[in-house]
Amino acid sequence: MAENKLLRFVSVSRQMPEKRPASARAHDFDEIFAEYVSKKAEEQAGRCSQCGVPFCQVHCPLQNNIPDWLKMTAEGRLEEAYELSQATNNMPEICGRICPQDRLCEGNCVIEQSGHGTVTIGSIEKYITDTAWTKGWVKPLRPRRELGRSVGIVGAGPAGLAAAEQLRLKGYAVKIYDRYDRAGGLLIYGIPNFKLEKDIVERRTIRLAEGGVEFELNAEVGKTISLNKLRNQHSAVLIATGVYKPRDMQAPGVGLSGILPAMRYLTASNRHGLGDKVKDFDDGTLNAKGRNVVVIGGGDTAMDCVRTAVRQGAKSVTCLYRRDRENMPGSLREVSHAEEEGVVFSWLGVPKAFLGDKHVSGVRATRMRLGSADATGRQVPEEIAANDFTLPADLVIMALGFDPEDLPVAFGEKELAVTKWGTLKIDHRTMMTSLPGVFAAGDIVRGASLVVWAIRDGRDVADAIHRHLETKSAHAVRTAAE
Repeated sequence: MAENKLLRFVSVSRQMPEKRPASARAHDFDEIFAEYVSKKAEEQAGRCSQCGVPFCQVHCPLQNNIPDWLKMTAEGRLEEAYELSQATNNMPEICGRICPQDRLCEGNCVIEQSGHGTVTIGSIEKYITDTAWTKGWVKPLRPRRELGRSVGIVGAGPAGLAAAEQLRLKGYAVKIYDRYDRAGGLLIYGIPNFKLEKDIVERRTIRLAEGGVEFELNAEVGKTISLNKLRNQHSAVLIATGVYKPRDMQAPGVGLSGILPAMRYLTASNRHGLGDKVKDFDDGTLNAKGRNVVVIGGGDTAMDCVRTAVRQGAKSVTCLYRRDRENMPGSLREVSHAEEEGVVFSWLGVPKAFLGDKHVSGVRATRMRLGSADATGRQVPEEIAANDFTLPADLVIMALGFDPEDLPVAFGEKELAVTKWGTLKIDHRTMMTSLPGVFAAGDIVRGASLVVWAIRDGRDVADAIHRHLETKSAHAVRTAAE
């Protein structure tokens, strides 16, 4: 009788790939987890309970068919597992690295709820597609036919890249315009190497280019090229710019030098790692080496900042967050990694003022407590009177989140409608903006969110654009016939 390679969660304990010790990984920007060996991946995939209602899949924004590709992995049918995984996800190996699985698929795993420890879904997803690249299973993009129509995409981040792949497969000529000098957006310039090494992203953009997707880099809509020109050049236009405007705070001393927005800091670090000459990094402005660093915020961007500062050789690194550990918006796994690497968390603290003459020298903060819940269900932080404290700091990084840029002004298109939050307003049935033939997807519609949601939105908008153009084409044929 053949050995049952599934439902082994009772006899086989949960085991992640080997994690490098904090003492070693805190000095470089390499990824912190090793790759599974094939037998270990099969063993861990075999822990899946194959439950009737797969909550892992339900809570995945892409609705990935997780139980089936776990089953295939457990049975050694890895190429089939890859084919199934990539059928719903344009970047499974990227999601396997950076998705907050503890809040999504793994956090809702049935065997986790029963106390046996979740299946290591993210690590197996990463292993499947990394193996596919190594084995040559990742095939070039080859549309079955060319449709003779083109789509212009503004933004080479995850939403734009996912939409580009889907549209190219349908047969559209696709051209992506991006204001940066490399494609990838947040994946290249926002996320540090220890979470996502850049060659992982670059091989995706190279595959798109080899499949016929054109990239025009250093192209900023509203400056080097107009949106109106794009509308005239293409059958449809997609705006997938993301949201990059840093949220600010009002407090005495906030204008001192040494107080920086998170994305400026992370972009400089990533550019330096890519071999670029970065003046502000080289002169120490954006380098944490030897400095007392305070990062304000509690999301994944804050975790990227504190862990980057550690690797740059900071003297001390403190994360100041107004809520407690259990109410952080970021991944708790990232918090654990940061603590292992020496980051100090100052919970329930909020800045009141920044100290210093011309350059920041400290953060005066006050303690908070969590009061009653607001309309969202989260407890609201309340200040505790006469409970101030001071943190030494000569580099303060603001990781308070991101808002949309004013695109109607930036693009010179007053008719481009926005919501009260500044995101682009779309018809959610068609994903079209107020401008005919101009669509929008990703964070510029949703607000700052996860990469996996951007991929989902990119796939959805590709279908929406295709429906629109097919309907428009059919209407033109009927009109001509009449």
